[in-house]
Amino acid sequence: MSTVRMWCAVVGSTLGAFMAVLNIQIVNASLADIQGAIGAGKDDGGWISTSYLIAEIVVIPLSAWLAKVFSLRKYLLVNAILFLAFSVACAFATNLPQMIVLRAIQGFSGGVLIPMAFTIIITFLPKPKQPIGLALFALSATFAPAIGPTIGGFLTENYGWEYIFYVNLVPGSVMVAMLWVSLDRGPMNLGLLAKGDWPGVATMSIGLAALQTVLEEGNKEDWFGSEFIVRLSVIAAVSLALFIIIELRSENPLLNLRLLLRRNFGFGVVANFLLGMTLYGSVFVLPIYLSRIQGYNAEQIGFVLAWTGIPQLLLIPLVPRLMKRFDVRFVIIVGFALFAVSNFMNVHMTSDYASDQLFWPNIVRAVGQALVFLPLSAVATAGIEQENAGSASAIFNMMRNLGGAVGIASLQTFLTKREQFHSNIITNSISVFDEATRTSVSKLTAYFMSHGASDQATATHTAIVAVALKVRKQANIMAFSDAFFVLGVALSIALVASMLLKKPDHLAGGGGH
Repeated sequence: MSTVRMWCAVVGSTLGAFMAVLNIQIVNASLADIQGAIGAGKDDGGWISTSYLIAEIVVIPLSAWLAKVFSLRKYLLVNAILFLAFSVACAFATNLPQMIVLRAIQGFSGGVLIPMAFTIIITFLPKPKQPIGLALFALSATFAPAIGPTIGGFLTENYGWEYIFYVNLVPGSVMVAMLWVSLDRGPMNLGLLAKGDWPGVATMSIGLAALQTVLEEGNKEDWFGSEFIVRLSVIAAVSLALFIIIELRSENPLLNLRLLLRRNFGFGVVANFLLGMTLYGSVFVLPIYLSRIQGYNAEQIGFVLAWTGIPQLLLIPLVPRLMKRFDVRFVIIVGFALFAVSNFMNVHMTSDYASDQLFWPNIVRAVGQALVFLPLSAVATAGIEQENAGSASAIFNMMRNLGGAVGIASLQTFLTKREQFHSNIITNSISVFDEATRTSVSKLTAYFMSHGASDQATATHTAIVAVALKVRKQANIMAFSDAFFVLGVALSIALVASMLLKKPDHLAGGGGH
């Protein structure tokens, strides 16, 4: 394969991975508008995202095997074209069941693009050039989630929600063209279907789909207070336990789980899981804070979050050079440390903590994220043999996505519980007999009387409601501060995991120019 075709395959596939990740966040930013347009309730509307994520997380581990069955070229091109077709179809959905099905197929075809891009980088590129390929992939893994809400918010506010699906067409056509000219034709190997690890495929698909549904729906359904969640949790636990047993005993396992026993790959996957948790967790928490507390619309939220994205675009291309200059583990540790610090910077939030106050934490976060992903991927996959590349890519990428699902689910519940906790403490410290409270209520009563309240009783009632709302807002802000603290702690654990990595003998590089 010529150098030009090789890079064409790498750029085309990473562009696909970028769009697949972008389509998680871009839709989240516009969820309220989509729910309104297709008549979905607030509770059920979450399935627009959930269906995409379930399909994506199930297909990631299947991709390496299916690419061998259908040939890399056919498998990637068919899924790339399906991804574009179903992206456009989503814009024409008229009700929730339609949208859920279309988003699931979009996720199933888009999910293929993530691990296949990673596999192409670590199998097509010579070792010295791999950091450059991984730098391109890092843009899809950490830049796409950060910039998704910016693009989603801008398109929704200015053109309408349909355009968040149309936006895939231009880069998608470029991706298909690049893959078409660069990937070699290969024979299909349908005989592999007969030899496939079907028990592994079944237990993994059922287990991951059930687990992802539990994580997405748990908070809404009151976790184990719901029979639905309890049943699904049992299904997930049994299926995934069976999957692990089957994989360890199988002659031709779907995934080679023994790779996790290798020190660098094992700790790399742990750090990557925590990275997914905090990466998607912080992209989840910030927009909710800005809309709930500061009243920002989707476009304004997008502009605040842009500062977690734009610096990465400038920094990630420089990371291969840093990897040549410094011990790669040092780069990873500094990245995690900065990402952790950016969250700890947000632990003392007040009601006027808005875009200006978030500017520096977001910049620090962007620098940290830019430094982490590429060297972490390089260290984790250094020394992985060609025949294990597909398994390594599937496990590494699946665990980051799974980390994201765990992060968002736990933060949803954490925010609800901490808001109740702080609300109770503040309410208990406010007494009607307390001088400060009485003064506050009487001042507000006077204010409402002079602004058209019909009588004293109505004005007093409105004043008490206003005090209660103020308490709720304060409790919410404190809950968000706590959430950032937890994200910082999770990143500190990732930092410890990355300290346990050993220096690879032959890193995928010393970089490239």
